[in-house]
Amino acid sequence: MPTITTQDGTSIYYKDWGTGQPITFSHGWPLTADAWDAQMLFLGQQGYRVIGHDRRGNGRSSQPWDGNDMDHYADDLAELMNFLDLKNTVMVGHSTGGGEVARYIGRHGSKRVAQAVLISAVPPLMLKTPANPGGLPMEVFDQIRTAVANDRSQYWKDLSGPFYGANRPRQQGFARLAGFVLAARHAVQTQSGVRLHQGVF
Repeated sequence: MPTITTQDGTSIYYKDWGTGQPITFSHGWPLTADAWDAQMLFLGQQGYRVIGHDRRGNGRSSQPWDGNDMDHYADDLAELMNFLDLKNTVMVGHSTGGGEVARYIGRHGSKRVAQAVLISAVPPLMLKTPANPGGLPMEVFDQIRTAVANDRSQYWKDLSGPFYGANRPRQQGFARLAGFVLAARHAVQTQSGVRLHQGVF
């Protein structure tokens, strides 16, 4: 099982398939790199090198008590990209993974990055504060913590329908991702020179 060990001793599992221009995939909470298998398989067959990792605290990576925040997530991804010596990388992130990609670029720059694809990415700050009046109230996060602590299996069951869009009349889903990565319609040039593709699925 391929892993790297970060500077703080956390083991990060990753999968690295194919050759060609690299595409990294950062999963949403509470998933693993396996959530990207269909897209990774497709893009690998199209001549890309595809890399997915289990974020710390998820799947086959270590489950440390500390460091479960965007700075550590971005630093872990940076260590993986440095270890694999990735260049001209397309970075794809969904939900928490989108926040991870954005924080990576903010903390580590765009030297290794060609494009970023943020899919329903979390904002830098989700909590409602005086400086972020559009955020979610603390009660929402308290309810999640309580539900997970009381009956974890039921929480995942209740979350899965809305998470994957089963409660929406038009399911767009992740099937569109491969085409989105290959030919995004709405690209904006950022100051760092990285093409940023944004989408809500």
